[in-house]
Amino acid sequence: MFGTHFYHKRVRTAVSVFGSLFNNLHVLRTNSSNQVISQVKVPLSYAKKRDFLSRIEDIGTGESEYKLAIKLPRMSFEITSMTYDATRQLPKVNTMSKAIQNSVVSRQRLYSATPYTIGFALNIYAKNQDDALQVVEQILPYFTPQYTVTVKPFTDIPTLLEDVPITLSSVSMNDDQGTELGSPRTIVYTLAFDMDILLHGPTSAEGQKIIRDVRTNYFLQGADSDEYLHTTKLVPTPNGVSVDSDYGFTLTYMDSDGL
Repeated sequence: MFGTHFYHKRVRTAVSVFGSLFNNLHVLRTNSSNQVISQVKVPLSYAKKRDFLSRIEDIGTGESEYKLAIKLPRMSFEITSMTYDATRQLPKVNTMSKAIQNSVVSRQRLYSATPYTIGFALNIYAKNQDDALQVVEQILPYFTPQYTVTVKPFTDIPTLLEDVPITLSSVSMNDDQGTELGSPRTIVYTLAFDMDILLHGPTSAEGQKIIRDVRTNYFLQGADSDEYLHTTKLVPTPNGVSVDSDYGFTLTYMDSDGL
C-alpha cells in the first residue's frame, strides 16, 4: 500500500509562511525628547528555545556582553506539535483533479486531503521590557485570535488557493536574571500559535478521463415495463475547448440505434 513516493512540501511551506509573517519587525530607540535615534530590525531564525538561551548564557561578560547587546532583541520559532484535526475531515472519497502535462484528454486525481494542526512557538528575546513589548505589540493586534493567509499548495497548479487560519492560543513571559551573579538578563516572550493545514496524498497513477459529452436516456414509465423513448447527447462546441474558452453546446437527439 505504502511506497509510492510523493512530496508536496506542505509542512515546509507552512514553516515558510509562518516565518514570513514576522520577518520585518523593528525596534525603535528614542532619546529623552522622544526623538528616534536608531531603528533595529529584529532578526528571525528557526531554532529551539533552549538552544538559543544556552548560546546567550555562554556569552558571559566583558566584550562578549557588549556583543550580546547588539544581537538582542531577536526572535526564533519552532514547530512544537502536529495533531490530526477530525473536525475538518471531508469524505475521503471526494476527489480533486489536476491537468496532466501535454495531455488534453485526461487528468490526474487527488483524493480528500487530511487536516492537521501544526503548533508553532514564537520566542522573543530582549534585554529590557521596552524592546520586548515593542515586538509583542506589533504582533498581537493582528490576531483576534485568528489571522488567515492564502497560500498556493501546489506549484504546478497556480490557480488553486487555500485559506490557512493561524490562531494565537497563548502568550507567556519569563524574565530570566541568569543562574549566576553578573550573568546577562534575558526577557523572553513566548507566543503559541496553531496553523491549520491540509496534507495531500499521492496523485492517482492512471489519469481520469475528461468528460467530453453528456448523454441522458428517456423512458416512458409503464405498468409492465418502461418504454425507451430517446437519448439526448450534449456536446460542447468545439469538442476540444479549454476551461476559459467561450463556447456553446450542440444538442443531439438519438433513438435506440444511436441516430
